[in-house]
Amino acid sequence: MDPQIGMLFRCARACARTLASVMAPLWSLILVAASAQARDSTYPEKSALHHLTKTLLQKYHKEVRPVHKWNEATTVYLDLSVHAVLDVDAQNQKLKTSIWYREVWNDEFLSWNTSMFDEIREVSLPLSAIWAPDIIINEFVDIERSPNFPYVYVNSSGTIKNAKPIQVVSACSLETYAFPFDIQNCSLTFNSILHTVEDVNLAFIRSREDIEHDKKAFLNDSEWELLSVPSTYSILQSSAGDFAQIQFNVVIRRRPLVYVVSLLIPSIFLMLVDLGSFYLPPNCRARIVFKTSVLVGYTVFRVNMSDEVPRSAVSTPLIGIFFTVCMAFLVLSLSKSILLIKYLHDGRRSEPKRPLLCLRGGSDADVVTRTDPRIQPVGVTESPNGQEHQVHSGTLKEVWSQLQSLSNYLQVLEQVDRQEIDWLTLLYRFDQLLFRSYLLVLGLYTITLGSLWALWRSL
Repeated sequence: MDPQIGMLFRCARACARTLASVMAPLWSLILVAASAQARDSTYPEKSALHHLTKTLLQKYHKEVRPVHKWNEATTVYLDLSVHAVLDVDAQNQKLKTSIWYREVWNDEFLSWNTSMFDEIREVSLPLSAIWAPDIIINEFVDIERSPNFPYVYVNSSGTIKNAKPIQVVSACSLETYAFPFDIQNCSLTFNSILHTVEDVNLAFIRSREDIEHDKKAFLNDSEWELLSVPSTYSILQSSAGDFAQIQFNVVIRRRPLVYVVSLLIPSIFLMLVDLGSFYLPPNCRARIVFKTSVLVGYTVFRVNMSDEVPRSAVSTPLIGIFFTVCMAFLVLSLSKSILLIKYLHDGRRSEPKRPLLCLRGGSDADVVTRTDPRIQPVGVTESPNGQEHQVHSGTLKEVWSQLQSLSNYLQVLEQVDRQEIDWLTLLYRFDQLLFRSYLLVLGLYTITLGSLWALWRSL
């Protein structure tokens, strides 16, 4: 082999070894850098979202109202949608509803430039880590029951959105007079518990018309129907300052069909049956039995239906007043019939019962005449056929005495009959008065129920 070629091969091998020794650390450095970059890309500390969150909350103080100028008020925008009416407690004057509540406000310390954070325009932050308005419902009478939503959305301009469902148990003045055609109006008043209107002001997210007629979220398959949700804004003036407040009025009405079928119609049938008993004679014992049966059935019906009628210390349902008045008429009519029967029965027991000798047979009269030594003949009379008859003075006196007794007895009977007729006339008139009063009450009740039903239909 040519010595020059051998020298070239040796030089090439030496260069290759030198290059390999130089490139080995370089390749190692490249691999380490690549693995470090891949590892850095999986760590959240280096992500734009984490960097943005850390930047926003690093020097944030949630104890301070988020405004640059302390004399500027923070405006909180509110919205409300009614989902369902869960319970209406007339006895305790409470209303339980399920609502969807939203509030929006601007935090001047939570804004950023989207171009510096990978065009992130919205981020979720823990509600416990930022300032939140102290908005409460004044009518709360129980613990708020709602799912725990610990996060809120914040956009790049600092607008914060907080939305959550709430089960509200609120105090409400429930009017049950028109039951089952009643309409209830319960208010939910939102305001800040601490901040005055100079610090925290309130406003609406949507227009009042949209809120009032919003029924899309309402579950319309319960006993109650949502009519409207009117809202108003006002300033509450107190010794502690002026507070902004927004009041939502939940107007609902009851669906009366189930109560008409199970309560009104059976009660009207019972009243008509009782009304028919007035056509029986007042002195008839069958009338007492009939009215007693109606009274027992009416009482059983009232006991069974007592849970259906709402109980309230504020107002008494009209249907309860009607039931009480009808029962009073029934008891009066029954008592009147009982007293009449008792009076007639006692009158017949006290009638005089005297023996009438004049009604006895001729043999008995002869026996009395012949055997009584006190009776002496007073003379002899001759009959047209020539027979003689003796006339005794004692017999005439006895006959006269019996005639007087008979006359007195007939007078007593006539007086008793006259008194009975007078009582019957009086009771007939009283019965007619009860009957007409019964018809008047039934007519007034029907007109009132018809008016309430027409008013219920018009809303």
